[in-house]
Amino acid sequence: MTDLRIRPATAADLDTVLAFWKTAAEGTSISDDRDGVERLVDRDPEALILAELDGELVGTVIAGFDGWRCHLYRLAVHPERRRRGIGSALLTAADERFVRLGGRRGDAMVLQRNETAHHAWRAAGYTPQEQWRRWVKQLTD
Repeated sequence: MTDLRIRPATAADLDTVLAFWKTAAEGTSISDDRDGVERLVDRDPEALILAELDGELVGTVIAGFDGWRCHLYRLAVHPERRRRGIGSALLTAADERFVRLGGRRGDAMVLQRNETAHHAWRAAGYTPQEQWRRWVKQLTD
């Protein structure tokens, strides 16, 4: 996949990314809106990583680092482009970012019901930690 371009998102990409997630991402998040993604890119311009093929957005991952932990969100590959190494290329870029920043371990938010994603994460070297459960609190309406 030599024509694959991996790069950080810019403000100009945000509407395209949001539309892409409606097609390619599994589930939705409270932050899946222009304000949420704009805040992410403003705060950490390298966190939202895009994969493009011939100028078309074909994949995303959010690789957030808070100075202590490395968090992965929104690994999404266009359904017609899956199983071609795009997800792996995005995760490699995320891993490289984390290492540059001094991160030691990445963790990923993966929907329990998304069996297809489980296979992809395992292939990338991630394993589930069954002893942990995610706890959430909604801060806004």
